[in-house]
Amino acid sequence: MAESNPSDNIINEFATYEEYLDSQITPIDLFYLEDKDLARQLVELGYRGSGEPIKREEFDARKKAAENFRLAKRWQAKLLSSHGKDFARSALLTALAEREEANRNGKMTTIIFLRMRNSRQQEISGYIDYAHRLKSESFDGYFAGTKVIHPRPSDLSFFNWETQLCTSNNTPNWQVIADNETGLLFKNKRDRKVVNVDPRAEPGDNTERKELASVEYIQVVLYDHLTRRKT
Repeated sequence: MAESNPSDNIINEFATYEEYLDSQITPIDLFYLEDKDLARQLVELGYRGSGEPIKREEFDARKKAAENFRLAKRWQAKLLSSHGKDFARSALLTALAEREEANRNGKMTTIIFLRMRNSRQQEISGYIDYAHRLKSESFDGYFAGTKVIHPRPSDLSFFNWETQLCTSNNTPNWQVIADNETGLLFKNKRDRKVVNVDPRAEPGDNTERKELASVEYIQVVLYDHLTRRKT
């Protein structure tokens, strides 16, 4: 575990370099020097204060880096649709919120399997490319609870159990392999690894299968595929 740099605390404590210098000046220094600017110069040169002083260039650089980090975190939070939303009662939304950032930045590509009833009380099911959905539509309404996530005929795979409508579509992240004796498979277009959604089989390399208990859906299963990046 890396040790924290004492100067990092100084950067956070003082808004300006002058405030930092002033903190090193004692009343006795001011009494004898009778000049605050001179006292600051002596601190900066190391003749006053405790320990080796931080140089102005280092202070400014660290201050800028700290501000950039804060702005980046704030911007990142704004980009996440789940940020600031209350969805604790939904197991699915909680799980999707935990995976949102990784699916947005490409470290993970999650396939969502949902089985539910539509507005006509018809049972439908399908496999959804979560990363693709995040890029193609706003998830603010889903995480806010004003919209319900459901499979569509345009998703990776869709089936209406009453009308027998069955569709499959490739996405920017996945290729559907439907005509296979082992059942429905999805090949990741980045690392070409195959995900097997058969619950009796292993899901595949770098993939974890997680089934969620849900009061909103008949069945919810997530397939988290970690994408390898070339270094």
